[in-house]
Amino acid sequence: MDNIAPLQVRDLSILIVDDMKSMRLTIRKMLKDLKIGSKLRFAENGKEGMEVLRGDHFDLAMIDWNMPVMNGIEMLEDIRNDAELRDLPVIMITAEAEREIVAQVAEIEIDGYLLKPLTPQSLETRISNVIDRLNNPEPAKVHRLNAREFEEKGDFYGAIDEIKKALVHKPSASRLLRELGLLHFKIQKNQIGEKCLLKAVSLNRQDTVSRVYLADYYLKTDQLEKAGKYYLEVLSLSRRYNDRGFDIGRNLLKKGYRSTAFSIFSKVISNSKKQSEVRDTIIDICFDLHEYEFPRELLEKSIRENPSNYDLVYKAGLIAESSGDIDGALDFFLKVDRHVRGHLKCKYNIANIYYQKSKFIQADDYLNQILRIDPGHQAALSLRRLF
Repeated sequence: MDNIAPLQVRDLSILIVDDMKSMRLTIRKMLKDLKIGSKLRFAENGKEGMEVLRGDHFDLAMIDWNMPVMNGIEMLEDIRNDAELRDLPVIMITAEAEREIVAQVAEIEIDGYLLKPLTPQSLETRISNVIDRLNNPEPAKVHRLNAREFEEKGDFYGAIDEIKKALVHKPSASRLLRELGLLHFKIQKNQIGEKCLLKAVSLNRQDTVSRVYLADYYLKTDQLEKAGKYYLEVLSLSRRYNDRGFDIGRNLLKKGYRSTAFSIFSKVISNSKKQSEVRDTIIDICFDLHEYEFPRELLEKSIRENPSNYDLVYKAGLIAESSGDIDGALDFFLKVDRHVRGHLKCKYNIANIYYQKSKFIQADDYLNQILRIDPGHQAALSLRRLF
């Protein structure tokens, strides 16, 4: 690095990514007034920003958090996963209400953040600090980059040694502890890897990523209760892992960890922007696993929100019937039958319940309705033979 001339803020090539034209113009004016940057480029969302980054060289990217198409966190993840772009300094711009997000972003190596409304002073200070750290990297960062080179060459022991050196300078850095843990997993020293991840999460209550790795490790080693505990913590910190909640909840339910499974499902629902769709998915998971009490509560809420969704009403009937509530099931099925013409499955469910209740005339009436529509309906024909 001694042979590379340090970057000067006035010479920077900067990409500004924000979906609001007014914000792009505001940042542009501030930078020009501050005499920061010799080349400024703009993009309206993360997807467009990635295309610009891959077509030209930049010294710094300033990315808004909340954008359509591809938001700031998604763009940052793409940058850090791109071998050509991964070391690009990134400043994230967020609103005051989004400050809690910063902890999540930090797990993907953000270099700095700015809170709206921006001021010339905050902009100048943040950019100057980022470039100063780039020109004069901390020893811990140097060792971490060395570790990455060793790891990419397959020398995991060399990488471990470099991370240990980095930890001398930053012993409480959860990211370094996480990387040390993951390296130990790669050399099959799983107990040490687990201890490193546990220390990382104990030092950083916002370390979502280490918790995800811990939960995945416990899943692989069939320690489902521990896996559920950490996924519940993950879902309390971030919505980004909602989809995983379905699988871990399903696995927990299969193994009998009902309480933890339902807690995870509840958190997935509360995190979701489309709660009704998520509830439907969870209802199906529970129903497939012959779990009826929890999905019945979810169905009742969904039906209250959308009483004319007779698919949900029919499903509520099935759950009531499976849980032994025959009268409740009949009420649901009759409601569907009144509003949905030709619903043969529903008519058969009604006929079957009437048969169980020894109401043979009503049962026969519904069997006749089915057979007029489908004379070869095997289930209806079989039930009629029992009369």
